[in-house]
Amino acid sequence: MYNKYLLQLEEAGKFRNLKERSINCYKNYVAYFLKYMGKTPEELTCNDVRAFLIAKKEEGLKATTLNLYNSAIRFFYRNVLHILWDDITVPRMIIDRKLPTVLTLDEVNRLLDATDDLKYKAMFATMYSAGMRVSEVIHLHYDDISRTNMQIHVRNTKNRMDRYTILSERNLDLLTEYWFKKGRPRGILFPNKFTGQYLTVGTLEQVIRRSAIDAGLSGVTPHCLRHSFATHLMEQGVEQRKIQALLGHRDPKSTEVYLHISNKSLMSVKSPFDRKDGNSNG
Repeated sequence: MYNKYLLQLEEAGKFRNLKERSINCYKNYVAYFLKYMGKTPEELTCNDVRAFLIAKKEEGLKATTLNLYNSAIRFFYRNVLHILWDDITVPRMIIDRKLPTVLTLDEVNRLLDATDDLKYKAMFATMYSAGMRVSEVIHLHYDDISRTNMQIHVRNTKNRMDRYTILSERNLDLLTEYWFKKGRPRGILFPNKFTGQYLTVGTLEQVIRRSAIDAGLSGVTPHCLRHSFATHLMEQGVEQRKIQALLGHRDPKSTEVYLHISNKSLMSVKSPFDRKDGNSNG
């Protein structure tokens, strides 16, 4: 019933040069919305979206998920149905900003030691040592690793902005060991052993959960390694703008969160309550 609309959505996404993963997510969210409403798409209004999101919120969906629905349906309304979107009727929901989970260096080492498969161990080490997203590590190719410059070329990033990040000597040793033992892959650096194609994010999430359990850790996700990289650099006194460049953040505010979780940076500040000179500027 809605196939022609979903095909139009796919075409609009490709025309806007959206990533395939984004297009598929939009199609899934919009398909669910259309089936839920049960209306002819041309009859839909922004009030329908508002009612839908309120119902989903009452069912317990988080603000992040509701905002994904918002983005997908908004794109559908504007680019397929050509319906005027009203941000007042359908505002984006405020998201609770929680501090990310950060591992200590000892915990990172325990996690790596608990990862038996050399391929995944090398991937986790690369995420931590270079501050890479899981999707970026999955898409690494052999030629992206530069021994000469001791750097990694990061392509296919979340914000479509290529960058270079650091290649640690310890990580290079691990990558070299992996490369020789796994058949010296020349294309995709970490291919799926069955298909030869890219691994999925879900696969790494499953592996890291098992490794975390074996290491006696909880709440560990692949992204924790990227957070840990940034926080540890902050604690070492590395300039924020350099950390921003290594992480590939466009907005400095995205990097500022690590100021709030860097204990050494915060705890080095002396409370004014401990001043002994008795002076007051107020």
